[in-house]
Amino acid sequence: MRTLLITGPGGAGRTTVAAATALAAARAGHRTLVISADRADTLGAALGDAAGTASGEAPGADAPDAHPAAPTTLRPDPDARFRDDLLALQKRAASALDLLGAERLDGEELTPLPGAEELALLRALRDAARDGMYDTVVVDLPPTPKALATLALPEQLRRYLRRLLPPERQAARALRPMLGRLAGVPMPAAWLYEAAARAEDELAAVQRVIEGPGTTVRLVAEPGPAGADAVRAAATGLALHGLRTDLLVANRILPDASPDTWLAGLGTQQRKTLDAWESTYDHVVRVPHLGRDPRGTDDLEALGLTAPGAAPAPAAWPVTEAPEDDGNHTYVWHIPLPSVTREELGLVRRGDELVVTAGPHRRIVTLPSALRRCTVAGAGLREGELRVRFAPDPDLWPRER
Repeated sequence: MRTLLITGPGGAGRTTVAAATALAAARAGHRTLVISADRADTLGAALGDAAGTASGEAPGADAPDAHPAAPTTLRPDPDARFRDDLLALQKRAASALDLLGAERLDGEELTPLPGAEELALLRALRDAARDGMYDTVVVDLPPTPKALATLALPEQLRRYLRRLLPPERQAARALRPMLGRLAGVPMPAAWLYEAAARAEDELAAVQRVIEGPGTTVRLVAEPGPAGADAVRAAATGLALHGLRTDLLVANRILPDASPDTWLAGLGTQQRKTLDAWESTYDHVVRVPHLGRDPRGTDDLEALGLTAPGAAPAPAAWPVTEAPEDDGNHTYVWHIPLPSVTREELGLVRRGDELVVTAGPHRRIVTLPSALRRCTVAGAGLREGELRVRFAPDPDLWPRER
């Protein structure tokens, strides 16, 4: 399955580009699904009558068959799913709630908490990959900062689960009553570990889709100083999270010549940013300004976007061996971080993890197995790549006999 995650700064036309991309994929013969969490349904307004509609919860066997040249749209319902999940959790924890004398919540009084929309969007993406009904899935993501937080959510939640409820503790299930008596406090119930295991499986499935070989991110931005800053920050954040960008869509490009001095000045500013983008990024596509908000198939086709091709090679963070002058060897971990400066970088070693900060972005990554027996010997930034040097720890590294 080819998955395109569309994002960019607010107001850059992400939803229009997502609709035009999905339409182009459908017209090319791909079974296409486009997912959006926008409650205002700007996606539906852009597509007009050119789309079928899937179930509001997830694409499944009961999804209606759209025209072969039209994409299917899906808007997940975060309210219903949040209510169902919380009621199910309340039912599983019934005994603990009774001991506390807690009053049960009714479904009618539940409203979704912050983050429910993002979880519903991720769940819909997972279900689309699991069901295998579509060749191409286009996801209309929120603006870039929120989109990055959404895409990083599965990895972060899985790390929290592993720290708070390590799976290996389930092996002591038979000893739990005795341990509870010795400790003087009740041990976590079996349902808690079972719930954590289910959450781990669901989050892992979402993460596999996000990091899959067929998944890429498309950035949409309007050329100009603000757009340039947003693209630069987005490129750094995406690279830090190991996400690939296959296309930069320069949206709403004005004509080259205009008798209006105000439009001519704006066009000159756009062309200056475009020249910089095309010399920095591998694939930049120019999308013209139609002079109006695109609506319907004719306008979307006039934008000139094409069906997605093959995804580029997965992002690599290789570890290489570097001989030193004294005969010893060090290892270098290469982490691509384009558009970042030395002043924006931060590194902290924490056990078997490395905390990497790049500007406003932060990620905790697990060290490769060979580097866990090493100490950090230094780091440097060269040609858009962070290179962290590791020296073998004599106390942990196997000695030659």
